[in-house]
Amino acid sequence: MAETVNSNVLAWMESNIDEEAKQEILKMLQENETELIDSFYKILEFGTGGMRGKMGIGSNRINKYTIGLATQGFANYLKQNFQNLREIKVVVAYDSRNNSAEFAKITAGIFSANDIKVYLFDDLRPTPELSYAIRNINAQGGVVITASHNPKEYNGYKVYWEDGAQVVAPHDKNIINEVKKLTINDINFNAKQEKITIIGDDVDSLYLAELRKVSLRDEIIDEDLKIVYTPLHGTGVKLLPQALALYGFKNFTIVEEQATPDGNFPTVKSPNPENAEALKMAVNKAKEANADIILATDPDADRIAVGVKKSDGTYELLNGNQTASILAYYIFTQLHEKEKIYTGDYIVKTIVTTDLLKDLAEKYDVKVYEVLTGFKYIAQIIREKVGERFLGGFEESYGYLFGDFVRDKDAIMSGLIVAEVAAWAKKQDKTLYDILLEIYTKFGFYKERLVNIQKEGIDGQNEIKQIMENLRDDAPAIINDVNVIIIRDYLSGVESNLFNATQSKIDLPPSNVLQFVMEDGTKITVRPSGTEPKIKLYFSVKDNLDDIQNFDNVSKELNNRIDNYIKAMNIS
Repeated sequence: MAETVNSNVLAWMESNIDEEAKQEILKMLQENETELIDSFYKILEFGTGGMRGKMGIGSNRINKYTIGLATQGFANYLKQNFQNLREIKVVVAYDSRNNSAEFAKITAGIFSANDIKVYLFDDLRPTPELSYAIRNINAQGGVVITASHNPKEYNGYKVYWEDGAQVVAPHDKNIINEVKKLTINDINFNAKQEKITIIGDDVDSLYLAELRKVSLRDEIIDEDLKIVYTPLHGTGVKLLPQALALYGFKNFTIVEEQATPDGNFPTVKSPNPENAEALKMAVNKAKEANADIILATDPDADRIAVGVKKSDGTYELLNGNQTASILAYYIFTQLHEKEKIYTGDYIVKTIVTTDLLKDLAEKYDVKVYEVLTGFKYIAQIIREKVGERFLGGFEESYGYLFGDFVRDKDAIMSGLIVAEVAAWAKKQDKTLYDILLEIYTKFGFYKERLVNIQKEGIDGQNEIKQIMENLRDDAPAIINDVNVIIIRDYLSGVESNLFNATQSKIDLPPSNVLQFVMEDGTKITVRPSGTEPKIKLYFSVKDNLDDIQNFDNVSKELNNRIDNYIKAMNIS
């Protein structure tokens, strides 16, 4: 490790980085060895959400040089893959984070220096609009500067291919290999302005027009549906209010304190819509306005959180699995009612997203494809299943997609559909929460919980590695006094059935994920985060809910079951 750090530090100090960067490295050498090691012990690589890291100087940080290396490597790879084209085109977008605009301009400049035509957004834009723009412009790739929902210290770099989806194998590894061939001195920073075209409102109009076509029930749009929306200081404010108005929803309130794009995210600890704390202002505003629903988008507006008013007037924040279930149920019921579910219709879910979606799909004769965590894998299925109709993609981490003109999770689109479902429910004198309870009574009460365990720095990474190795080398046969019947090791690609002592192949790319299926139906999944220094544990339990009046009791029972499984896993 020391050798790697020294090698990376030496390479940077001997390169043509500016004097300010060299002084920062010297200061770490003299005053902060821990920071130096964390900044240089590895080179950032693409994970489930692209390349993300803390901003600062170093090979393991997001800065103009790591952005530059990634862009130069990507430019070289594009030129290898599309050498027969007269002109290679890319689209570049960015979010509201500190330095995002600057990094986007640097990215555009490097592409242009490599004689690649660049379409650069004139201001911050939602990530899904970048995906749309790549397809609309017929570009060969794209980049968005964002770290999604990570804390303010982070930024990132997401790479897209010509279909508007994030890169997957072999492109992701191949791009990294191209980057590894480079030194900082190989980066061409000599921008050619004539190769850069600024885009903005023109693409907005086209994207919004496509979103308008997603509606399944135009006639139920309710102008009086009361919506409270918070963009959490991010890019969603650019388009979701416009989209709601175009859709026909006029009665919405924006949380003004969180409406201004700001990379410091001053009103929240973390701009993550999964965290209830980040939605406190929106909930308070909803109470004041007596709103029907709450919508909250993350900084790059690809993920959305939903809050619903219950029949007693209180508000419930739905988790990603609950929102996914409501959206899938609505799509299936509306298409079934119109007799428009066809052979070949399918949805895609990740392996950690609720199995309630499988039960819903089975009822309505819709196929389900299951993929690894990361929306790029959902997009890959869309690309591969030509001739079949994609109805929706669902990720428990608040990411959803409908239709195929975008190839990434889309919070703008999802916000519109959520509002439409709420209007549909309201026409029946119901709330979204009532719809959720109906689903539970018809298909089973699924309850999921995600446990995130933070492990910072190189020591944390080693701890996470050790936890995964221990679970593989000494896989539990009993957890919480319940027999494990199936172990899925997505790294080796083997599913082991402990009940009948058989093994089968998992037909997915290798990934550092372990999944345990229990005799009582509980499912536990463990994996390192691909975007943050965390290990994630997903728990899923199920029971019957014969009567809505029993909801509280069954819910408590399921919560207790999850609590016991968390204790039994004993990971901290």
